[in-house]
Amino acid sequence: MPRTLSASIAVNRFGLGARPGELEDESAEAKDWLAQQLMRKSSFALSSGGLATTRSAAEALASYLEDVKKKTAGKAGKMSPEEQEEAVLKPLQQLRELLFAEIEARTLRGVTTETGFAERLVLFWSNHFTVSANKAVTLPFAGVFEREVIRVGMTGSFADLLVASTRHPGMLLYLDQAQSMGPNSVAGKRRDKGLNENLAREILELQTLGAQGGFTQADVTAFAEALTGWSLAGARTRLLVPGADPGDFVFVARFHEPGARTVMGKRYSESGEGQGEAILRDLAKHPSTVLHIATKLARHFISDTPPPAAIEALARRFRTSGGNLPALHKELISLKDAWAPEAQKFKSPNEFFLSALRLTGLPKIERKAITAAYGLLGQVPYQAPSPEGWPDDAASWAGPDAVIKRVEWAQALSDRLGSKVRPESLMRAALGPALSAATAQSIARAESASQGLTLALMSPEFQRR
Repeated sequence: MPRTLSASIAVNRFGLGARPGELEDESAEAKDWLAQQLMRKSSFALSSGGLATTRSAAEALASYLEDVKKKTAGKAGKMSPEEQEEAVLKPLQQLRELLFAEIEARTLRGVTTETGFAERLVLFWSNHFTVSANKAVTLPFAGVFEREVIRVGMTGSFADLLVASTRHPGMLLYLDQAQSMGPNSVAGKRRDKGLNENLAREILELQTLGAQGGFTQADVTAFAEALTGWSLAGARTRLLVPGADPGDFVFVARFHEPGARTVMGKRYSESGEGQGEAILRDLAKHPSTVLHIATKLARHFISDTPPPAAIEALARRFRTSGGNLPALHKELISLKDAWAPEAQKFKSPNEFFLSALRLTGLPKIERKAITAAYGLLGQVPYQAPSPEGWPDDAASWAGPDAVIKRVEWAQALSDRLGSKVRPESLMRAALGPALSAATAQSIARAESASQGLTLALMSPEFQRR
């Protein structure tokens, strides 16, 4: 494969798209350039300067809940729409501002990073372990979760990432684990509270074994019972776990359902917090999990219907490495199918948006423009519609209405840049030999630079990776 084509694939398929001059500046062999990103923690890091920490996010949430409580006390069913807005929606804006700051920081990181493969992996795993800010309680935590769990976990193992994800306040609140109590626990009996199975079910169905992974409802219930007591330090639980800071993970023994559990045919004796972690670590290496993760990685980087041989190669590496993520990701870039010259994957809205900004080298984009673009294109960061995350196939993103919205945004960006760019030169620099003669000719014949850039952004070569 010509070096220029392999460099183009490395930057566009494995990364987030080429910036001006990036292919020309790339001196390392493409696979080596990608592999070098995998072991450096700095490749995945996003500076937290100005962004929320777990503690400040927890404090912001507590302040919001207390504010709403004061304004609505004794007024249930008696408030006008205007009063409800004043009491609930206005205080919520402070939490939204924390989310907007995270979206802006993640976007600017995606647009400017020199380690595009590392950043794509962060986005992939963040979507796998979805924490969506579609609830008030998760608004301040979604971005923190990605920074503190996903980015930090990229140089470790899948098992460690799974445990860290499950313990984080973002996940505990998103999937309602914080309110789960064992029916026969000390607190459960006293308060007549019960089990919440959401987190256990989604871990089994989405994060580990997969929907066809062979688990039963009995496994879900037993796993949910094992996880009782896993919570976060808040106004109620901090009284039960002295010394914990707001937002800290805590194990509340009074919430834990006593007794042994059997999950996926294996018995786990009573061990408090350790019971849930033992199940998680066994799930992380289960054959169904290995196949599920290998399939998702192959689907994301190769095609919507990845070759069985590629899936098996990834699964084999997962098994032999004990789920080591750098080893798994290095196996990915060694697959012949991942380097096929023909682009197979249709870009998601986020991928299209980031790669377009990287292509044009736009030095600055305002926060309002960022959030407006994501809203128009239909994929707002940290707001996946369900715990399943965003879809990863062309059928979900290539519908007529979605394509029209891409054209609309591409035209707006092109009009803004006007004659400041040379579309054909940009595309040749970004795609190299992947740019077809027909597309190059179409761009060259455009009536203006603005029209040429729109044609470039909407070309088949740019819409796929």
